[in-house]
Amino acid sequence: MEEKQPLKQPVHVGLIMDGNGRWAKKRKMPRSFGHSAGMNAMIKLVGHISAHTQETGVKYLTVYTLSTENLSRPAEELEGLFNLLRKYFTTNVKKLYAKNCAVKVIGDLTVLPEDIRELLIAGENNSPDDAGFTVIFAINYGGRCEILNAVNLAVEGGKKLNAEEFEKLLYTDGVPYPDLIIRTGGEMRLSNFLAYQAAYAELYFTDVLFPDFNEKEFDKALKEFSRRERRYGKV
Repeated sequence: MEEKQPLKQPVHVGLIMDGNGRWAKKRKMPRSFGHSAGMNAMIKLVGHISAHTQETGVKYLTVYTLSTENLSRPAEELEGLFNLLRKYFTTNVKKLYAKNCAVKVIGDLTVLPEDIRELLIAGENNSPDDAGFTVIFAINYGGRCEILNAVNLAVEGGKKLNAEEFEKLLYTDGVPYPDLIIRTGGEMRLSNFLAYQAAYAELYFTDVLFPDFNEKEFDKALKEFSRRERRYGKV
């Protein structure tokens, strides 16, 4: 009998959580209702992945929480998003710590409300050092802004860099490239998410709106990933 080969597993998964507003609209509810449902879905999903990291192989999950473009949304909607962070972040981060999970935040935090900024920085700083799983929150994040920031740092340093040196200037320094990027909600684009890092990531798009993207849907994406052949430009 031929021996079964182990399934290919992604180490780092990126998640573009799209469809909260449309999910709420279908239920004749305000967008804030959809964002709250999306936050609950994310919390459940992170718990599922962190609890099964040995089986799935996923050690990093980057969630596109708030893009630089999102900051142009109406003030009322933005305040609602900030209030969700205030409500959910501390309690659920402590639950992650208890499961030996670390937290990392990437993006330009300087323009966020001071209490939100302090909340996020504390969440990162208080993480366990030897965690087996890391959830990365991309907040006020944009891939182009990240690259420009790294370029400006390189210019200030006054020397020409190779790829390895340049990557140390990115927000994701120390984090492996994403193997798989999932986008919910039916749109088929990356929307400025991990623009440099995602060069060879496998992309998985689903019509499922994010509040309905549960553990079963995530596992379906992993199964699809396991079927793909990654050649990195080679024959």
